[in-house]
Amino acid sequence: MVTLMDYPGPAMLHFAAGELNMPFSDTVKYCILGISVTLLLLALGILAWQSFRCCTKKHATYTRQDTVNSDQLYSDENPTAAGKYSGAPSTTVADVSTEVHRLSRCLSQAQCPSSESIQAVGDIGEQANIKQVDGSLRFSVYYDQLQSRLVVTVLQVEGLQEHSQTCSLQPFVKLRLMQAGFEGVDVEGCKDEEGEGTSPVLWTVLQEWRTRVVKGSCNPLFGDQFSCILQQNKDELHSINLRMEVRDFDKFSRYTVLGEVRVPLGQLNISYPLELKEDLQIPQKDLVGEVLLSLKFLPTSQRLEVGLLKVKTIPTEISSDAALYARVSIQCNQCRLRYQKTSVVAQCLVTVFNEVLMFSLPEFPVEQCKIVVSVYETHTNRKSSKHLIGQLTVGKEKGSEDNHWNLMMRSVRQPIAKWHGLLI
Repeated sequence: MVTLMDYPGPAMLHFAAGELNMPFSDTVKYCILGISVTLLLLALGILAWQSFRCCTKKHATYTRQDTVNSDQLYSDENPTAAGKYSGAPSTTVADVSTEVHRLSRCLSQAQCPSSESIQAVGDIGEQANIKQVDGSLRFSVYYDQLQSRLVVTVLQVEGLQEHSQTCSLQPFVKLRLMQAGFEGVDVEGCKDEEGEGTSPVLWTVLQEWRTRVVKGSCNPLFGDQFSCILQQNKDELHSINLRMEVRDFDKFSRYTVLGEVRVPLGQLNISYPLELKEDLQIPQKDLVGEVLLSLKFLPTSQRLEVGLLKVKTIPTEISSDAALYARVSIQCNQCRLRYQKTSVVAQCLVTVFNEVLMFSLPEFPVEQCKIVVSVYETHTNRKSSKHLIGQLTVGKEKGSEDNHWNLMMRSVRQPIAKWHGLLI
């Protein structure tokens, strides 16, 4: 006897599988479906936007190319308009050479480090040619003969003019008490008040002072007083000058000299407090030392050898720990190369260095090359900041070339030595 059993049908099997695989409610299923549709629409929208941007760029590129081609065709079909689109063969060659020269200068500047990386605190920046100086300085001077003390009081600066509309003035006064020494080398470019060449006299900086900075004023009031002991007779004061420079303070760059006042103490009766008001004059530099410099140019390797042989100065005081060192920097094609320092040597009347520093020049033609030598004084046995004694500049400028530079270029691969004045 055969027993027949009932088996579930296909519909019942599908229903059972659905119940096993997706045990979710209808609300969850519809939410998942909605999220999927939303993501699909977002992806389609991004794809359409990228396709639109790609087609727009291609159309703009084709439009520019068609414009250039039409301009070239227009220039070929219109020889009468050569003044606008093309020139004679000689003119075209000149323009190409000018462009190549400009690009070479840009490349040489890109290979050189930034000038801001080699600026040192206390440097004397080269000032622009000042054609007009505005303002006046009011101060007082007094020499106490009993105590041999000189007292200088800076009262006020009046009538300054702002050279920039964006930045306001921040003036201060730099004072130097200088004494004339023996004769030195003749320095070109040093002029006196009458425009004639100054006598070759070495000056010694006895004291240096600096007033506080007054921000945002063209008529600043100072009232700062400075004093020092001068072991000088009344008749010996004629060799001492008081030099006061009005400067504009700049925290991130070099100070700008707005003008100066020079007061020869020997020509004034300062046995009692004497108040004066002097107009600012065009700043000038003083000779404070001499440097024996050697230059040698190697054209094959494009190298310049700068030899610092001797430095002649007048020490303000006899100190066993006083020492000198120099910093040499080179600027070519309006780009300053990396500077180098000499070793520290004990200071004396004639300090001997005998050191040669080598610099690699750009391979492009050198239009302008300038060598700046800064001499600093420091102390080896005590912690003190460096003190700038003076600077000298040798090189090739746009208008004229230095005599030493000419001698070096005439005698390549041979060292040429010459004395130069150290100015401050």
